[in-house]
Amino acid sequence: MIFWRRLRRRNQQYFRPVILVTGAGSGIGLALTKLLHPMSQYRVIATVRESSLVRMHAMFPARDGFDIQALDIRDTPGIDQLIAMVDQKYGGVNILINNAGISFRAVAEHMTDEDEVLQMSTNYFAAMALIRRVLPAMRKVGRGKIINVSSVSGMLAMPTMSSYSASKHALEGASEALWYEVKPFGIDVCLIQPGFINSSSFKNVYYTQDSHPDQSLQSEYQNYYRNMIPFVEKLMRKSFSTPEKIAGVILKAIQTENPPLWIPATFDAIFFYYVRRLVPRRFLLPLLFRLLPNAKTWAKDFSNKRTPRP
Repeated sequence: MIFWRRLRRRNQQYFRPVILVTGAGSGIGLALTKLLHPMSQYRVIATVRESSLVRMHAMFPARDGFDIQALDIRDTPGIDQLIAMVDQKYGGVNILINNAGISFRAVAEHMTDEDEVLQMSTNYFAAMALIRRVLPAMRKVGRGKIINVSSVSGMLAMPTMSSYSASKHALEGASEALWYEVKPFGIDVCLIQPGFINSSSFKNVYYTQDSHPDQSLQSEYQNYYRNMIPFVEKLMRKSFSTPEKIAGVILKAIQTENPPLWIPATFDAIFFYYVRRLVPRRFLLPLLFRLLPNAKTWAKDFSNKRTPRP
């Protein structure tokens, strides 16, 4: 992958970095935890929801320097307790992997204030809270890595995913600013940007009251949902990228000296990375709109849009 040509040589590890992984119970987080578990050169704290603790303990035999901890990433006292434990036991987090997140499937009009807060607090506020708490220890030792798992939706938004896209745009903007702020302290910041992944994660999306299929397929936005849901599922099923491949990209970022800020992790992410930069903004959105399934027919039975005069 050409994005790795800029990377400098890997340095031999002379200490055992402490790695904190959020969202380790499924998807990319679980795949990464499986990679890290046998690597005794790392001390790993994998966080999961409390309901996943028994399953995770059964999956990963105990070893020195490997902990599985329950964490609700939206629980501020819980974050404080976890970081205090890591600081006391290991001296601080050296590498933070902000992976936990959720995705609402809903057009903007179908989101409520409460839905928006849940989306942003999980994908953005929690990640930033963890970053703020691990930075003091990283600054003290003069090194560290913050690796935020973003999405191609952090580059280009998609219909029926407005709030998810907003949360990833926010994470990317903050990460870019953070790159400048912590570079003088010897701390690296990376954004891992996966696109469509061949997994069942599309089944785990959140619905609002109005975007739930029982309601949305009768609404003015019915054609949006009827077309976008199978479109996204089809792209995921046909993708050659897997959670294991994305986990491998993250591991490479962990092991590489001075990794870049932006790391597109799938072929489609690389494609959109360049499309966004090479196609003039005036033409980009109309072009992408035409590529969406049956977009010309969306809202045709509900729209009062004025037609251009002849």
